[in-house]
Amino acid sequence: MPDTREPLNVFAERAEYWGLPVMTAAVAMLLAILSGQAQAQAREICFESRENASAVVVTEVEEGLPNVKCSEKTGGVLWWGDPYDGTVPMGDMPIEADYSQGEAVVMPRDSQLNLPPACGTACHNGTFPPPNNDNTPRQLTIHMDMVPDALNLQHGRGSIWCLDCHNPEVRNKFIDHAGDEIDFNQPQKLCGACHGPLYKDWRAGIHGKRIGEWASTGKKRWFVCTECHNPHDVQQGERNSGFAQLVPEAPPQLPRGMKNADHERPPH
Repeated sequence: MPDTREPLNVFAERAEYWGLPVMTAAVAMLLAILSGQAQAQAREICFESRENASAVVVTEVEEGLPNVKCSEKTGGVLWWGDPYDGTVPMGDMPIEADYSQGEAVVMPRDSQLNLPPACGTACHNGTFPPPNNDNTPRQLTIHMDMVPDALNLQHGRGSIWCLDCHNPEVRNKFIDHAGDEIDFNQPQKLCGACHGPLYKDWRAGIHGKRIGEWASTGKKRWFVCTECHNPHDVQQGERNSGFAQLVPEAPPQLPRGMKNADHERPPH
């Protein structure tokens, strides 16, 4: 089976060597990709903060201890055996805040942003897309799984478009209002430019989620903006809400011998 990371021209050369048409080689590549996806599906995977995003594969961090425990009902993470598994340092931040007191780590995304084989084969011949400095809003014919209608982006109420946030020259980076690059592992720097009050609350640990040590000087994993909020569908149409609804877990079981929880109900 050919290496699915290689672009189409490599497959063409190998196809010629094997005496196969290029189309056959491309089909073989796609089969290899699907095989890899099937293997991934065989592993237990759940999400940490947003369904269909923030996926985590269940592994053992030590004998008998998984990195996460998945809910059989919702597919969400119930608890973390190791809250720091797979994390990296948060990186430099321009403002001193709560994360400055201890060791702050985040779950990286940049490792997931390499050009996938299918993209390189189908459209870009194994290279990153060319620079595009035309920020005029227009309909897209690609990436419609993320943005079904680019002229009706559910974020910013019509005031922003794709290249206001995505770097047109370095596609695996964000770009701020001054034209400076922002790493995908630090979306809070980009989001905070427009959402100042929430950014301030996030820096103080009031908004968002952190897991790890209780001490202010301890090690904590900080959940960044895009782990909880879908930046391409913040408004969610008629819901007009920045946080997607989650399926609730079952209520806790009553202690043995207790028939109801009426004693906890407020008086009418």
